[in-house]
Amino acid sequence: MTYPQLTITFLGTGTSSGVPMIACSCQVCTSGDAKDTRLRSSIMVQSVNTTIIIDATPDFRYQMLREKVKRIDALLLTHPHKDHIAGIDDTRAFQFFNQKPTDIFGNKLTLEGVRKEIPYAFQQLAYPGVPKVNLHEITLEPFVIGDIPIVPVLVWHHKLPVYGFRFGKFTYITDANAIDESEKQKIRGSNIIVLNALRVEAHVSHFSLAEAVDMVKELAVPTAYFTHISHQLGLNSEINSILPKGMSLAFDGMRLTV
Repeated sequence: MTYPQLTITFLGTGTSSGVPMIACSCQVCTSGDAKDTRLRSSIMVQSVNTTIIIDATPDFRYQMLREKVKRIDALLLTHPHKDHIAGIDDTRAFQFFNQKPTDIFGNKLTLEGVRKEIPYAFQQLAYPGVPKVNLHEITLEPFVIGDIPIVPVLVWHHKLPVYGFRFGKFTYITDANAIDESEKQKIRGSNIIVLNALRVEAHVSHFSLAEAVDMVKELAVPTAYFTHISHQLGLNSEINSILPKGMSLAFDGMRLTV
């Protein structure tokens, strides 16, 4: 596949509760460092001609306003958990100004979650102003949105199948705690990986920081950024100071060119 040059923007790098967490007064939630403030995890993938948002978080509206996004070509979903699909209703603004439905891509389970999240959009007599979306079911076969080829990567969020995505030499994975060997082969050869690292302690459905570091080493990807971070992980500056060379925490608003 031939890939165009891509700009990756981190719209959010926090876990489902975001950081700061409501009612928490820990050192991370009260930190004055802007890099310790994290919206729910999402990225924007852009070529000159195509804009893809991966996951529509509860912070979707603010993320779009902050980045001054005027048009999206597709919403690409990793899985149907609330912190990854709750912002779909806010795609209505794009539909109004761009005069076309929003194309949403996800596996069968995820699209079922979309229908449950916004059931009013699929009623035969839909109320005026509801989101207008086109649902596209994807499998593990490579596909293309606009001029951007995409390779899905299956990972496990405890027992829930989640899709990561590889764009050329860049791989994005969130909400995982296990990856089958066959899917690791899809990741190997990447120059950059984004991987979830929830906290220091072990978790039933997310990689811990140490597990994420070990996975990057196993996959032999030279540059790694960790995302889907909770306040339990610690201060951005302190964690970055102990990470191996080539690894660091992602932060909201960070941009990469790949």
